Amino acid sequence: MPDSLSASKQDYLETILEFSAESGKARSIDIARTLGVSRASVNKSLSVLKETGLVEHEHYGDVRLTAEGLRMARAIRGRHVMLKAFLSEVLGLPAETAERDACRMEHAICTETAEKFADYLSKILEEKKIHHST
Repeated sequence: MPDSLSASKQDYLETILEFSAESGKARSIDIARTLGVSRASVNKSLSVLKETGLVEHEHYGDVRLTAEGLRMARAIRGRHVMLKAFLSEVLGLPAETAERDACRMEHAICTETAEKFADYLSKILEEKKIHHST
């Protein structure tokens, strides 16, 4: 569950997911640049993620999400997308603000809250769509 990972490790999984969307892998240098950390920090975090079975990584090699890592990364990404949609579509915040706040909020809510929030958001957006089409 994303609840059991620190916000930092969740960011790593989400970043690896983004880079691996096409090729199925990511490079530690790309992760370091995206997250604004050193390669040494990336290697340390990747070691932890490897120990927990979420990534496959050989020293100085490409990084791949395991099946469990992929599942968790998708769940984290789903929270992010959902929260950003709420902030921009429902609350009308500018895209930049919605993106920044969603990134912070995705780490703070538990799985149960995220699921209930997603259900609520779906209802709101459906009502909004129906209201605008009439």
